[in-house]
Amino acid sequence: MIHCVLHDPQDSVAVVVVEGVKAGMTLTGLILDEDRTLSLPCTQDIPLGHKVALRDLAVGDTVIKYGVDIGKVIQPIARGAH
Repeated sequence: MIHCVLHDPQDSVAVVVVEGVKAGMTLTGLILDEDRTLSLPCTQDIPLGHKVALRDLAVGDTVIKYGVDIGKVIQPIARGAH
C-alpha cells in the first residue's frame, strides 16, 4: 500500500494519501518521477493530505514539495514527523 507520494527524490516532504496514518507505522512512499518506492518510519499520527518529513529538517532549511520551495522550517522536524 502507498501511504504518501512525492515527485522528486530531492523533496524533503511527502503528502499522505490515505487515512489512518499512525505513529509507529512504516510508511511506503511513491516517488512519482522515478516510479519507485521508499520506506520511512512514522513518528506521529498524520492526517490525509498533510505532509510527512522525509529527513531531519533544521530551523532555516527549505521545505521542498513536488520539487518546489514551499517555505522555511521554523522549528526542528524529525524524519517521519508531521
